[in-house]
Amino acid sequence: MTDKKNPFPGEDNTGHIWDDNLRELNNPPPRWWMISLWASIAFFFAYGFIYPMYPLITDATAGLTGWTSIGEYKEGLAELDKIRKPFEDKIKKKTSKEILTDKDLSKYVEASGKVLFGDNCAACHGTGGAGGPDYPILADDDWLYGGNIETIEQTITNGRKGIMTAHGKMLKEDEIMTLSSYVVGLSNSKKNEAGAKLFQEKACFACHGADAKGMTVLGSANLTDGIWRFGNGTIDDVKQTISHGVNDVSDKKTRMAEMPRFKDRLSKDDIKKLAVYVHMFGGGK
Repeated sequence: MTDKKNPFPGEDNTGHIWDDNLRELNNPPPRWWMISLWASIAFFFAYGFIYPMYPLITDATAGLTGWTSIGEYKEGLAELDKIRKPFEDKIKKKTSKEILTDKDLSKYVEASGKVLFGDNCAACHGTGGAGGPDYPILADDDWLYGGNIETIEQTITNGRKGIMTAHGKMLKEDEIMTLSSYVVGLSNSKKNEAGAKLFQEKACFACHGADAKGMTVLGSANLTDGIWRFGNGTIDDVKQTISHGVNDVSDKKTRMAEMPRFKDRLSKDDIKKLAVYVHMFGGGK
């Protein structure tokens, strides 16, 4: 800053001058700026007068209108419940199968069921029932226990926990390898006479059926369709399952697979909605 006398007589500056020419002026702000400033101050106090804003010791000022965000939420919820009520009343009186035959009600359930599925099922079964690692795909026609609407509702209500015995201590290593090759080959239409013979001798048909297509009454897997409950259908994946089983508490390496029951978490009406929604994926019969 220079100590020289102001070299710009008549100019309203602060006297702060640098490099003999750069100086700080003392002009008032533009009128539009001042109007905006005072308008914003007025808006601040007006807003606080109309709406809840100023904090008190245990509460806050209620404002002239008495508006609250929670109040607005409850009003919106009440309005939504009013729209939903006719549909919800119908759902209480109908079975899940009857809901499917009601076009308007099915559309409503499809929307509400999507929310329920996202909250309760998507973490395991994926968005749209696409499945996840070691979790069943729901958007196909492969159902362990059957895919009709009544069975789906029963599954959601009571859950499922199938068991496959671990055969690692019952079979020799070469037998496990032969069976694994046979099972992998089934989905590729490959013949394996030694595997087919062993499949019968070890009574694998007792659970999976003589044609190896599974039994819905037991929830046993169809071994011929190329859809794999665990892994991607490699020899190692199948060997793991045959050797250590599924939900076999006697084997520490067993595969764990349980569908929890939802009757303690969801209402009967919500379970109906979920059953109908899952059935709509296209796999239900």
